[in-house]
Amino acid sequence: MPDNIYTFENKEYKDAYRHTTSHILAQAVKRLFPDVKLAIGPSIDDGFYYDFDAPEPFTPDTLEQLETEMRKIIKEKLPLERYELGREDAIKLMQDKEEPYKVELIRDLPIDAVISFYKQGDFTDLCAGPHVDSTARIKANAFKLTSCTGAYWRGDATGKMLQRVYGTCFPSKDELDAHIKRLEEAKLRDHRKIGRELDLFALYDEGPGFPFFFPKGMTLRNELLAFWRNEHKLAGYEEISTPLILNEELWHRSGHWDHFINNMYFTKIDEGDYAIKPMNCPGGMLTYKRKMWSYRELPVRMAELGIVHRHELSGTLHGLMRVRCFTQDDAHLYMTPDQVHDEIAGVIDLIDKIYKVFGFEYRVELSTRPDKFMGEIETWNAAEDALEGVLIEKNISYRINPGDGAFYGPKIDFHLVDCIGRTWQCATLQLDFQMPERFELEYIGADGEKHRPVMIHRTVFGSLERFIGILTEHYAGAFPLWLAPVQVAVLPITDRSRDYARSIADELILKGFRVETDFRSEKIGYKIREAQLQKIPYMLVLGDKEADAGTITVRKRAEGDIGTMDMNGLLALLAAETAP
Repeated sequence: MPDNIYTFENKEYKDAYRHTTSHILAQAVKRLFPDVKLAIGPSIDDGFYYDFDAPEPFTPDTLEQLETEMRKIIKEKLPLERYELGREDAIKLMQDKEEPYKVELIRDLPIDAVISFYKQGDFTDLCAGPHVDSTARIKANAFKLTSCTGAYWRGDATGKMLQRVYGTCFPSKDELDAHIKRLEEAKLRDHRKIGRELDLFALYDEGPGFPFFFPKGMTLRNELLAFWRNEHKLAGYEEISTPLILNEELWHRSGHWDHFINNMYFTKIDEGDYAIKPMNCPGGMLTYKRKMWSYRELPVRMAELGIVHRHELSGTLHGLMRVRCFTQDDAHLYMTPDQVHDEIAGVIDLIDKIYKVFGFEYRVELSTRPDKFMGEIETWNAAEDALEGVLIEKNISYRINPGDGAFYGPKIDFHLVDCIGRTWQCATLQLDFQMPERFELEYIGADGEKHRPVMIHRTVFGSLERFIGILTEHYAGAFPLWLAPVQVAVLPITDRSRDYARSIADELILKGFRVETDFRSEKIGYKIREAQLQKIPYMLVLGDKEADAGTITVRKRAEGDIGTMDMNGLLALLAAETAP
């Protein structure tokens, strides 16, 4: 390859670079711990990992030893050589090396699969590649092994628990240092930690993957929902609600059975088979189908805050970011073919408007037809062209994500960029010509005949729980005034000023603000520190001087003391910040 493509701007090279580093890790493990068995080691978004079956747990000291050995391998400048073997020879090679996981992988490959290996010095691994040409390409001072966790073999909770070593690597030490700094900042912003400290939400062993929201967390949640409802009403959506449990036949009809059966929960009712919904779409279809629509009534925009359940593996659960029960802010739009362009544009405008309220920038991906899809290729091509045409018209920068569309249609995904540069996939817009066919949806056209509507599936928050987790980390718990569970802390300095403090709190509550009073017999400095730790936006310090003058000394969370004012001045100050 020419040198000008050896850059992380080239995704193929970045993946090959990180994949090669995972092989260097595996080679280091085999040199230091020959009895360890190898599983798999791919590149991932922020680096790489490799799974090992080791007789003893890896410790932080082990990771340091492995890093030292990896640097030696890099300095050896070992070329990576690819070669292929027939199935029986490949199995024999891995059996001779006593690598049972590799043997299992080979046996599970399709009969006509190409079985390739990569060799670097004394190390050989079953691998489809690609890799860089030499271990010398990897910068010895620009990689780090970051953690070791448990991981089930092939993601199966009944399988063997392996040790997964995570690492990251970059073309320069400066880029690595910046990444490590982001990781350290991310630890400080961990929504699970902040959720406990601010008494917002938590997850318990008694309900793994099923989050608990406490009163302050519910305030945050309800403010988000009120904002969502208002924006959707302005955009011409009507809100619906569909059942949590629906008959199994519905999921066969929608096609979800073939694609999501392993992530669904089931139950029996009156001897019939039912499923707890993993998504809201089929219920939305039935809601549309309840009547015959005229083309004059289209487009129809139906939005739903639907609770869904998905059976995620225990090893993949992560706070609010990956749960088994969540609220999806779905909407389904039904339209005539000539309305498709404007409806796509309208959804994009709504997503953009909502994300700007939170200060989010975002990146856009257009995901095309997957290998397993419903419908005709010609219809898919038309849907992909429609999505891409709007992106081009709006001058929105995007990248193609080939083969990652939903099984019923291509999609546009929106990846939020938070304040420390991490990306989160939240909003999605999916253009669907298949579900209306499967559910025989119809409308009466201008010609008096029945026609199939075109359909858009879309979310903005995605999962409400996950969005709350993202916001918690984005703001580090210091939510803007309109979202803050407690907006104002009233802090009397002495017992004598309690009555005045109570009157100020009561007036603010009557004006609709969320107020907390601290009448404890503690020094005012302690009360201020406590309110700061709770990340309350405004603190009102009230003593004898303020009570006598009818004034209020105001502190802001980020600025400290901002002066003394009367109630009208305070209300004007708060009102300027409360509208999202």
